[in-house]
Amino acid sequence: MSDFIFQDEEDDEVETNGVHRKSDRFWRILVIDDDESVHQVTKLVLADAEIEHRNLDIVSAFSSKEAKEIMLNDDSFCMAFVDVVMETDHAGLELVEWIRNDLKNQSIRLVLRTGQAGSAPEAKVIKEFDINDYKEKTDFTANKMITTVYASIRAYRDIMTIQRSLDAFKKLIEATHDLLKINQLKRFGSAALNHLLSLMNVESSALYIARTQTDFTHKTTSSIIACTGKYVCESDSLETSDINEQVKARIQQVFIDKSHYRDESCFVGFYRASNNSASVLYIEFEDDSEHFKANIAELFATNVALILESLTKQKEIEKTQKELLFIVGEAVEARSKETGAHVRRVAIICDMLAKKLGLDEAFVEAIRLAAPLHDLGKIAIPEHILHNPGKLEGEDWEIMQSHAQIGADILEKSTVSISKLAARLANYHHENWDGSGYPEGLKGEQIPVEARIMAVADVFDALGSKRCYKEPWSDEEIKKFLLSERGKKFEAKLVNLIVDNFDEFLKVRMEYPDLSH
Repeated sequence: MSDFIFQDEEDDEVETNGVHRKSDRFWRILVIDDDESVHQVTKLVLADAEIEHRNLDIVSAFSSKEAKEIMLNDDSFCMAFVDVVMETDHAGLELVEWIRNDLKNQSIRLVLRTGQAGSAPEAKVIKEFDINDYKEKTDFTANKMITTVYASIRAYRDIMTIQRSLDAFKKLIEATHDLLKINQLKRFGSAALNHLLSLMNVESSALYIARTQTDFTHKTTSSIIACTGKYVCESDSLETSDINEQVKARIQQVFIDKSHYRDESCFVGFYRASNNSASVLYIEFEDDSEHFKANIAELFATNVALILESLTKQKEIEKTQKELLFIVGEAVEARSKETGAHVRRVAIICDMLAKKLGLDEAFVEAIRLAAPLHDLGKIAIPEHILHNPGKLEGEDWEIMQSHAQIGADILEKSTVSISKLAARLANYHHENWDGSGYPEGLKGEQIPVEARIMAVADVFDALGSKRCYKEPWSDEEIKKFLLSERGKKFEAKLVNLIVDNFDEFLKVRMEYPDLSH
């Protein structure tokens, strides 16, 4: 056999975390034997074998020591032929124990080959060692070798399929907590798509979920609610995104056809979420479409599409509610003949102050939403009082003061926590730190923190805005007034936050300027 000289074919190699890996387009077999002729015969017999559309890559080790060195740096072997007698009479058996117990490799299929069966009786070896087959070299024909390789590779393939599924399932379980914490629709969808890739073990360069909706006016809009891969885009609109035009056209065509599309480069699934909305899942393959499991994608995409549809509707409701809160607040301001963006600015300033105080995220979000309703009670105040350019006195001042309690009474009828917070804002935002405010004369920390924040935010913005009774104050006048009322009208800590970050707070007025009369 020494006349046969074989040269290994070159193939793609990569290195991950110091571990050498060959291209997964081959089944890799390790031959461990101290007889060179065994290696040559094995390569000759298996030279033209093709299993599951892959050729074989056969690597040689001439001792158990060399085999250990190879396997420590390369975990891509699907099977190994192991000789029993090498450096010692039981070197092969000791190597098997090392692979299973020390290397912790349970997936590689181990076929024991021996030319001295007496030194390693089959019954004893099968019983005591974790091997997958036992062959005596004198009885190991070419056909039996090929049969053994087929059986071993298929067993390895099935084990790896199960392992990938378990790993993906584990990732899915571990990711559930993080996914549920994601409150941004696009991030949630993109995270879910990444888990689909892991679950299916598909090399993909692009994944999208696009959604189309038709409203009651029959107007149709298309949006991207999730994306990952090389075409990740910032735009939420399918039409205006920088996604490849061919891909975009394919997605749009599936919406029109209302049916799945599949070719060698991609899978595009259509999913009806409701009577007026549908989603499309687009998966572009790298070079492995044969392993794509459409049924898994179907199951996953159907459920994710329904989840995203529910989240989308929830976001739309939240957006509508937020807009209504601002509209109501602006309507109150308009009744006072104020045409500015006061309520929007105050909401942002409250948000900024709450963050700088280190309050938790949920509270920051709540005060930002509730802030536009702080003067809701003014809807019950007569216009001649609201529009009075002078200083209110006597009965008129008492009526004006009543807006705080009126707003609180209206808002307290709701059971929603944000409305309850808005009620406290409305009721107490005219209380003063020194106890000189109204309606209850609360002092210091008796005043709810949200009302303390609103008090300074409301005055800071109002002083810089035009009112029926005054012109806008200069920045220096505003700063001087806030400092003069520190510890009196306002909590000192809040005044310091505005003064120390004055330019940052002034930017809010620049970004949301008052409308001209």
